Amino acid sequence: MAKYRYIYLDFWKDPKITEEMSAEDRYTMLYLLSNPYTTQIGIYAVTKRQIAFDLGYSTESVSAILERFEKLHNLIKYNADTREIAIRNWGKYNLIKGGKPILDCINSELPKVKDKSLIKYVAEGIPNETIKETFLRYVDDTLNDTTTIGGQKENKNKKQNKNKNKNKPRKEDLWIKEYN
Repeated sequence: MAKYRYIYLDFWKDPKITEEMSAEDRYTMLYLLSNPYTTQIGIYAVTKRQIAFDLGYSTESVSAILERFEKLHNLIKYNADTREIAIRNWGKYNLIKGGKPILDCINSELPKVKDKSLIKYVAEGIPNETIKETFLRYVDDTLNDTTTIGGQKENKNKKQNKNKNKNKPRKEDLWIKEYN
């Protein structure tokens, strides 16, 4: 989607950043928020070797920094098997407003995440309920299972949506009530 990422000015005022992090940590955090591998959902695949190359550090230094971010600062989760990283407060700053283009992008990126626990981790910090619900739908694999006998599951979902719509007043009815 976008070829840019926002870095809020409050980053530099946050006591956790200014008092608990070294210059090396702050530099790495800015990299994690804005590197070319980032996605709209705050979960992306990147190797420690790539991070080391981009930042000019050794892979051992990057491993130590990521471990510090995960265990001490509680800012990220890194899955070494899938080489995916999730940024804890990504949703708090980047997934505030929704809308169809954002939801379409999110729905195209979430299925690519291999470690579903990372989706839940990022979802916890999303203030927008619609976007949060979209994330959580991908955590439960049973919701994504489309292999049903004769489309039974799909029909069940259609019936549920139909019942929800029965209880909602029509737009015309609302207009009439407001007009009278």
